[in-house]
Amino acid sequence: MDEVLLRSLMPSVLTVLVRRGADFAAAEDAVQDALVEALRAWAAGPSPSPSGGGGPMRDPKGWLITVAWRKFLDAARSDAARRRREDRVQDEPAPGQAPAVDDTLQLYFLCAHPSLTPASAVALTLRAVGGLTTRQIAQAYVVPEATMAQRISRAKRTVSGHGVSPARRARGSLDRPGDVATVLRVLYLVFNEGYSGDVDLAAEAIRLTRQLAARIDHPEVAGLLALMLLHHARRAARTASDGSLVPLAEQDRGRWDTASIAEGVGILQAALARDRLGEFQAQAAIAALHADAPTTEETDWVQIVEWYDELVRLTDSPVVRLNRAVAVGEADGPRAGLAALAALDASSPSSSSKGRSLPRHSAVAAYLHERDGDLETAARLYAEAAHNAPNLAERDHLTRQAARLNARRSR
Repeated sequence: MDEVLLRSLMPSVLTVLVRRGADFAAAEDAVQDALVEALRAWAAGPSPSPSGGGGPMRDPKGWLITVAWRKFLDAARSDAARRRREDRVQDEPAPGQAPAVDDTLQLYFLCAHPSLTPASAVALTLRAVGGLTTRQIAQAYVVPEATMAQRISRAKRTVSGHGVSPARRARGSLDRPGDVATVLRVLYLVFNEGYSGDVDLAAEAIRLTRQLAARIDHPEVAGLLALMLLHHARRAARTASDGSLVPLAEQDRGRWDTASIAEGVGILQAALARDRLGEFQAQAAIAALHADAPTTEETDWVQIVEWYDELVRLTDSPVVRLNRAVAVGEADGPRAGLAALAALDASSPSSSSKGRSLPRHSAVAAYLHERDGDLETAARLYAEAAHNAPNLAERDHLTRQAARLNARRSR
């Protein structure tokens, strides 16, 4: 049995338990235990189901619900406080076909609870919606498993009591502590973690966003999915065989995934046609223009600047303004790009806050100064950017850029 298929069933299984009256934290533990048992059962081959009927392969979702519910009740009976809760829930329903109701959408919003930190929201989403184990999540984020377990445990305690109960549904509540924008930011954080350990978080984020898009008709959900597909399409060309970074201008575009690009562009066009522009659609439009260009020289930088202007209007983000300065430098020349960068610096209360302290600020300034012919300043700024780089691959790349310019100057 495919583990990915099993994990795709976890959100709906979890919401069934919560809807029956189980506390979110206890229900999530029971579902994870059921997943482990399911993997063991499938590895061992066909065997009787907990209900005495067919094996788990016959109805995976129903089997998981039955096992998870029994595990929840077992845990409830072992504790006096949970025994009182057990008295308030219904008796175990008769085994049968899994219910058609799917509250997975509510689960996305629950995991984006505004009381959670971004890191906790990401971890809880990967655990409750993605079905990943604590070990897998810890390995992906390169933290001790105990640390991740504590983070997830705190997050579950925070959202407990905000579930998808029948009473809330009867009152008309959508049970959405977070909003769409928060859910999308959490998914984008997952995507940007990329790959570490045995879990490909970029692929996992795409899977979860596809799942969300199938449950909610929202142009920004489609915009995020398109953005992820367009970025992911360039993944194979982003690093050389030795692991070093390959800038966009130097990437072998023949290695880009044309099927993912075509899918992303199609999803984006449908979203833009609805005339409800959001920041993820605008970012996807920029990515689509890069993907559409056969070469760097043929990139439509003028249109990219226009899309960055839309992004500035939507977000007024200093990071967006920084990226816009690069695009302006390509469209109108390096001095125009440096002027845009200076405007960003001037917009901050001090030169060390909003502008020059931005990640990549020194790298962007170095690139524009190099294009303008000021190799000495560019080399110094590349070295400064390398010192502040967030990871080893980027640090090595920027260090090589500084060394390259210093070598040119010494000739």
